[in-house]
Amino acid sequence: MKPKNTICLWYDKDAHAAAEFYAATFPDSEVIAVHKAPSDYPGGGKKGDVLTVQFTVFGIPCIGLNGGPQFKQSEAFSFQISTEDQEETDRYWNAIVGNGGQESQCGWCKDRWGLSWQITPRALTEAMAAGGAEAKRAFEAMMPMKKIDIATIEAARRG
Repeated sequence: MKPKNTICLWYDKDAHAAAEFYAATFPDSEVIAVHKAPSDYPGGGKKGDVLTVQFTVFGIPCIGLNGGPQFKQSEAFSFQISTEDQEETDRYWNAIVGNGGQESQCGWCKDRWGLSWQITPRALTEAMAAGGAEAKRAFEAMMPMKKIDIATIEAARRG
């Protein structure tokens, strides 16, 4: 069944490379189709250039649009990836940051195309959901982190 809702992500000209990276990095992710422009288009695109790429990220349908340089990604949109353990957290974080990406704060990073990712261990989500002093301790432990350290979160949670 075709989804009724698809996330459209704007890229300068690298939608295909981004989609291939996501497909190689995350399970249940794939490049589905690549569509070339039937004629020249605004933003410097030429007939025959890759215009759109259909892909999934963890099963979520997306379209990458090579729209040109006028619009940039921002933290106003991010993919939040829930991880089960430190190994999975490290794997995704290192893949994104190690492929030309950039670290940020509190489990956030950007890929080399400027798209923001939250690599969020379930241990952190559960600690925050606990509320009260437990959540406060976990939150305060998280604030100075870049990549989330689960052992530190769990220690803070315990007090």
